[in-house]
Amino acid sequence: MSVSQSSLQSRLLATIRTVPDWPKTGVHFRDITPLFQSPDLWAEVISHFVERYKHRKIDAIAGLEARGFILGAALAHSMNLPFIPIRKKGKLPYKTLSEDYDLEYGTATMEIHTDACRPGDKVLLADDLIATGGTLLAGKKLLDRIGAEVIEAAVVIDLPYLRGAEKCRASGLPVYALIQFDGD
Repeated sequence: MSVSQSSLQSRLLATIRTVPDWPKTGVHFRDITPLFQSPDLWAEVISHFVERYKHRKIDAIAGLEARGFILGAALAHSMNLPFIPIRKKGKLPYKTLSEDYDLEYGTATMEIHTDACRPGDKVLLADDLIATGGTLLAGKKLLDRIGAEVIEAAVVIDLPYLRGAEKCRASGLPVYALIQFDGD
């Protein structure tokens, strides 16, 4: 790890706040919104991801609702690539595919437009964090059903104690996380 990456990670760990007992008792929510209030740090995060992926063959970037939209759209713009929104059920206006999944604190359904990309497209999947892996795996399954190839999942935060990244990797989805939060 380079000195600049180590510095970036330290600053992120100091910036991202933990909200205890949200959205339910016992959950320690890792809130990246303070990152968005720091334009220089946010730009550095985007530059870090662009540097990581700029030499990879990528046809589009998909972002998972809601904070994955922010990361994914910023990366897509910076890399001059199309952006694919993967949304919660009932939010997309055109023909969709749906995928149910488990969350750390419940269940949900994600949807994607049937024409979001083409079969064979190489897609980077973006979200703010990985907890249990359910959201990322649902996004990958939706893209797989269209015929795209998800090259990797890119997240700012991994919560390794919930084993989501491990679960994704075991399912064939590589995961890259900029930082990790261990436990509470």
